[in-house]
Amino acid sequence: MDLEVSRKLTIPAAELGWRFSRSSGPGGQHVNTSDSRAELTWDIAASKALSDEQRERLLDKLSGRLVGGTLTVASSEQRSQLRNRENALEKLRGIITAASRPTGRSGARRSRAAARSCAGSTPKGSARR
Repeated sequence: MDLEVSRKLTIPAAELGWRFSRSSGPGGQHVNTSDSRAELTWDIAASKALSDEQRERLLDKLSGRLVGGTLTVASSEQRSQLRNRENALEKLRGIITAASRPTGRSGARRSRAAARSCAGSTPKGSARR
């Protein structure tokens, strides 16, 4: 199943890697017999779903979370593997959405009201008396 992050970005299922393992936590005897923990990986550096600009932004903003250009998200909150898979997909979507947003107002003009409020103020370093 493809992961639709936004109207402009859909990650094909073929680019997502899954790994399952036994989860610690609630579940009683069930937790010892089933692989309910889900780990989702996505290789940002090699993704064909991204434009060069998107790839650069994600690699830059997520550099602390990446290992070799690959983003890994794990989920073990639920007893069910299916729910942990859904949770991991939502986590990945949220991380990518947050990192994809442009920062600041670079290149944007200030509003007239903002320019007016600054026009009447005193320059830095000079004190009003």
